[in-house]
Amino acid sequence: MKKYILLLFIAAFAACTTKPPFKGYHHVTVKPLYENELLSIRAIDTMGQNLAFAGSNNSYGMYNAKTNSTTVNVQKYDTLALEFRAVAHTQNDFFMLAVGNPGLLYKTGDDGKMKIVYKEEGEKVFYDAMQFWNDKEGIAIGDPTDGCLSVIITRDGGNTWEKLTLDTFPKAADGEAAFAASNTNIAIKGDNAWIMSGGVESNVYKTTDKGKTWTKYKTPAIQGKATQGMYSIAFYDEMNGVAIGGDYTKPEENKANKIITADGGKTWKVLAAGKNPGYRSCIQYIPNSDAEGMVAIGFKGIAVSNDMGQTWEQVADEGFYTLRFVNDSVAYAAGNGRIAKLTFN
Repeated sequence: MKKYILLLFIAAFAACTTKPPFKGYHHVTVKPLYENELLSIRAIDTMGQNLAFAGSNNSYGMYNAKTNSTTVNVQKYDTLALEFRAVAHTQNDFFMLAVGNPGLLYKTGDDGKMKIVYKEEGEKVFYDAMQFWNDKEGIAIGDPTDGCLSVIITRDGGNTWEKLTLDTFPKAADGEAAFAASNTNIAIKGDNAWIMSGGVESNVYKTTDKGKTWTKYKTPAIQGKATQGMYSIAFYDEMNGVAIGGDYTKPEENKANKIITADGGKTWKVLAAGKNPGYRSCIQYIPNSDAEGMVAIGFKGIAVSNDMGQTWEQVADEGFYTLRFVNDSVAYAAGNGRIAKLTFN
């Protein structure tokens, strides 16, 4: 009898804890949170329910969900008009990376002000994205300067950064680069990281040991011209990943602008060839969707897939550059002159 009761208890507990199946989304409500026509915002990072961001005109800031208010700060460097297209954070610090020459990576200092922890000068310097594996180890990537993509890594919480060379990172093709469109051409899961390139070639670079060694994988994505390739990559887990892009100068083209992998990025196949959406600058998995749910966003609107990217539905025509989920139905999006809250249903 005791054994029977125990089995009933286990069965009841399992039933209570079983995650309901992903039902999918077909609508989105867009709620404006901040508007400033002087700012272009391509770099955002959720910090709990709050949102850190950085953008054009030397600006960075924070949206506070509790007070429903936005604070914007200005970071000056000589007389330069800095544009930040990469942000990240650890438990204690916020980081932002200026996109052009000089490449300036800022970190919160002990006095609360931003301080430069990495600086790189050169006519080819152009940094695109940044993420952290943990509170000590992080990575930022940019266009090639010395034969390979620019990859810098920190192992001490962002106080110092070291740039990789051809000794440890695969050679890039002539005309291969990365796009600073949404701070999402790096994806991290566990000790893994994937970097997505574009241009003349659109490849995936993968590390399984937090940047110590790298392998380069070819993709069937659109490529061949400077404006073509994958602009954004996301992984649901260590095996299932997706990337999106296209050609922002021809945003309606959709033949090979969406690709997917089920083996950790070793092989990729084209998704929904010849079907919308066309060019998008950012893609993210919907949390708790078993890799079935995806949202793609760009200046041509918001599209949702509920079946691993096989079919897509345009749920809003409002344009944004990037988004990050707060939970499995709410996300923040940012773009030209605004930040918004997206609620999917």
